[in-house]
Amino acid sequence: MPAPLDIRIIGITGMPEIQAGDDLAALLVAAAQRQGAEINPGDVLVVTQKVVSKAEGRVVRLEDVEPSALAIAISEGHRRDPRHTEIVLRESKRIVRMDRGVIISETYHGFTCANAGVDASNVPGATTLCLLPQDPDASARRIRQGVQQALGVSVAVIISDTFGRPWRNGATNVAIGVAGMEPMLSYVGQEDASGKTLHTTVICVADEIAAAAELASGKVLGVPVVLVQGYPYQPSENASHLALLRDPDKDLFR
Repeated sequence: MPAPLDIRIIGITGMPEIQAGDDLAALLVAAAQRQGAEINPGDVLVVTQKVVSKAEGRVVRLEDVEPSALAIAISEGHRRDPRHTEIVLRESKRIVRMDRGVIISETYHGFTCANAGVDASNVPGATTLCLLPQDPDASARRIRQGVQQALGVSVAVIISDTFGRPWRNGATNVAIGVAGMEPMLSYVGQEDASGKTLHTTVICVADEIAAAAELASGKVLGVPVVLVQGYPYQPSENASHLALLRDPDKDLFR
């Protein structure tokens, strides 16, 4: 039998409050070095969406937003500011469902999630909203390249965000951007322990790594970067979050 995996999950502490234009790769490398956490070839860096969006200037002040008549109508009777609703509508490619003030939408990236990923948590200012990165895969590639240039090691990078899940309570972190690794692991054609051939089993390892990393990053711990060591992912120079999205013709709930 193969040896069991020894996977380590290390939260990188000491990151400063991120500002637009900051070099995330340089900041996380410096924080890891101060902490004594060595980034090795083949490691995975999971970076939370919030700091990526801040560095890329994907932050909006409600004072600068004029709500549409639709946004005002949708917000009536609910606690969300109509200007917040307006930003959700602008970030949505398609509204999937609206009920009791809750908006489930499809973003321009192809994600189906609450409020198009627009969020006010962990952002300074009572009237400031954070949007998803415009191209999370490109964000992951930039961080990966920066780490490689700084340390001379090849790593994988996952941009993570917190999504709800159909049929289950609670939210979990998922991958919204990926670089340097195949995000999916297919068992199709292999035999299980009983000798049965697997026909449909494909595991989204990028989501599993993102979810595991959240155990070390948390929501209120101020740890936006997690180092994952010991997982033997399949390297890829063409990784994309698009591999994680179900084709519309196979989506029974569309």
